[in-house]
Amino acid sequence: MNGVELYYEVAGEGDPLVLVRGSWGDHYNWVPVMKDLTRNHRVLVYDRRGHSRSDCPPGQGSRREDEDDLADLMETLGFAPAFVAGNSFGASTALVPAGRHPELFRGILAHEPPLLGVVADDPGSGPLLAETGRRLASVVDRLRAGEPLAGARQFVEEVAFGPGEWERMPDRVRETFRVNAPTFADEQGDPGWAELDLAGLSGYTGPALLTKGSESPPWSPASSAGSPARSRRRRRTPSKAPDTSRTSPTPPSTRVG
Repeated sequence: MNGVELYYEVAGEGDPLVLVRGSWGDHYNWVPVMKDLTRNHRVLVYDRRGHSRSDCPPGQGSRREDEDDLADLMETLGFAPAFVAGNSFGASTALVPAGRHPELFRGILAHEPPLLGVVADDPGSGPLLAETGRRLASVVDRLRAGEPLAGARQFVEEVAFGPGEWERMPDRVRETFRVNAPTFADEQGDPGWAELDLAGLSGYTGPALLTKGSESPPWSPASSAGSPARSRRRRRTPSKAPDTSRTSPTPPSTRVG
């Protein structure tokens, strides 16, 4: 798939649904919702490039590569048109292909896409975005210094969830954060990681739902509030780290290249 092999799993029967995970995690983070979703949907989950069981190509990556992977995966596996739901960086990844390839999408749910660039010119958001940028840069510096575990913990406690949350995570989740830490640093090196082409997104005219969590870090709602003009509705939802310590179902799985 665009020069890399991507790990994916498919489960359930019904309307096609694609779930796109954000940074640090992988397909396993969707386990808590798979039982319910697969009752009425044929669900595709996968590890984005550079994450867990998918290939990690050398050199600086870009969100455009993730966007192309998503579109090509949907077409290759017969998941088009589909409903697509993404969280965080996965939500950003899902939005742009909808504008380029609207025929692939039946609907979009984007939960807290970190599109900080969309509100970069908003005077009211300036101080908050500056502080968020400083914290992200500190995390990336630590990761590039060869401290993936310390950088992952710093991200969880200073950027995403809050003090003490790292210790509350299951061991498996902490290990996934550590393993995927270098890819987060790579994503941050992409100049366009936080941008969104609103004009390009206008090519998609289908239903879209933009959500944010009532317990999320303050910078996240700030970016979501300014995100895509195509959104039809916003909903506030509780936002906690998912309980991924449950046993995963064993759907068909493979790798596609």
